[in-house]
Amino acid sequence: MPKRFVVAASEFSELSRSDTGFELAEGLTTAAQQLHETSSPHATLRTAVRLAVRILPGVEYAGISVIEPKSDRQTLAWTDEVVRSADALNAGREHHPYWNRLWTAPVARMEDSAAEDGDLALSDLGLRSVLSLRLRADRRRLTVLTAYAREPRAFDESAARIGRLFTAHVGIALDSATLREQLTEAMRTRDLIGQATGILMERLDIDASEAFDSLVRTSQRENVKLRDLARRVIDAGEGE
Repeated sequence: MPKRFVVAASEFSELSRSDTGFELAEGLTTAAQQLHETSSPHATLRTAVRLAVRILPGVEYAGISVIEPKSDRQTLAWTDEVVRSADALNAGREHHPYWNRLWTAPVARMEDSAAEDGDLALSDLGLRSVLSLRLRADRRRLTVLTAYAREPRAFDESAARIGRLFTAHVGIALDSATLREQLTEAMRTRDLIGQATGILMERLDIDASEAFDSLVRTSQRENVKLRDLARRVIDAGEGE
């Protein structure tokens, strides 16, 4: 299950909400810098929802969630508990047509949840306006940034345009953070396998190639990841 985070929306007060060219560019530049300074994909998501409240016009609450066909939304990061409550409304029922639009369009808006074609459950939470923007998409899942406001018709075309610019930065930062995490994990795995190989060479009086082949065969036979098997060999060696 994805990790979940709760964050406060009280930071990044220096960022502008203005749609004027220079101030918007400056705000997005500051946002991009802070997004790229995050240490992990999860930290990127937490930072993104904080920034969304500061940058996107009219936004009061924001969250990032994963949507899968015929499945509940899974909230990954949020600025207020009301965001989690809004996502949980889909539990046990088909998604509202509003959410379904995100499979074919990068942006979906709900002008007034209290209107006839709105969502009364969201209205009962005090969330009248909704703006959702895709971060990632494939055939099986969507990763979506959703912004909420208590006033109806809070998000116009300008908000949607700025939102798309912002989510482009978020997507790039998220890809970078994911790659860094994967490279770091690969280096750790390489080091573990190297240590385990050295232990087997000494214990069994074999060369490096034979020791590595032994690890691979055992990994396949026991259906254990090579990294986990290497950790077991190291732990056993340290206990001797």
